[in-house]
Amino acid sequence: MKYNVLIDPKAKQDLKDIFVYVALNDNLSSANKLLDAIENACYNLEKLPKRGHIPVELLSTGIKRYLEIHYKQYRIIYEIDHSTIYVHFILDGRRNIQEILSDRLLR
Repeated sequence: MKYNVLIDPKAKQDLKDIFVYVALNDNLSSANKLLDAIENACYNLEKLPKRGHIPVELLSTGIKRYLEIHYKQYRIIYEIDHSTIYVHFILDGRRNIQEILSDRLLR
């Protein structure tokens, strides 16, 4: 089965925030390389979308439709709906993921 990967607007904003942070705190070249690598990790989901696991923060909630993969410390949280993979979050794993998930999922 062929899957199509879509990065939703909030995840695109996550990418922009990561890019700006790295560009300001490291350098533009590092930010560009990181952005490319994270995007590649997202689009590689079309080959093996079920390789992810349920985020630990969601296990106790009973919400099982979201999966995640990692690229370095970044967590890519997505959902599979038929032949489409929706990337909902791209988060630095050092942040308070529980708070971010609660805020975005319960809105």
